[in-house]
Amino acid sequence: MEALKKAGTEDSPEIILDREANNMELSGRSLPEDVITFYEPVLSWIEEYSKNPLENTVFNFKFSYFNTASSKVILDILTLFEEMIEEGNHVLVRWHFADDDEDMQEAGEEYSDMVDVPFEMVMYS
Repeated sequence: MEALKKAGTEDSPEIILDREANNMELSGRSLPEDVITFYEPVLSWIEEYSKNPLENTVFNFKFSYFNTASSKVILDILTLFEEMIEEGNHVLVRWHFADDDEDMQEAGEEYSDMVDVPFEMVMYS
């Protein structure tokens, strides 16, 4: 499966979806002009990955900011992971947030409550 990598910009997150390296991460700021078009390759990649996932999938969210439109796509991604778990796969979401960013911490906690996916909250300085 081909890796999907895209450098982050001021308005869009860095994307690293690399099955072979077991590295799956979205990081940075997410407020792309057209959220649907921007995230479509990410959702397609995860859907394809879910057909033959690794034994243990770990997905890292390392957002410093995301807008409302991006929040819906994040939930769509988490829902795909929930479906993978329902099919007997192991998935862990690591939600990274700065120690002084209560909003990002609360967002992770809220997502954790919305889906039946194991979450690990990772605070950093």
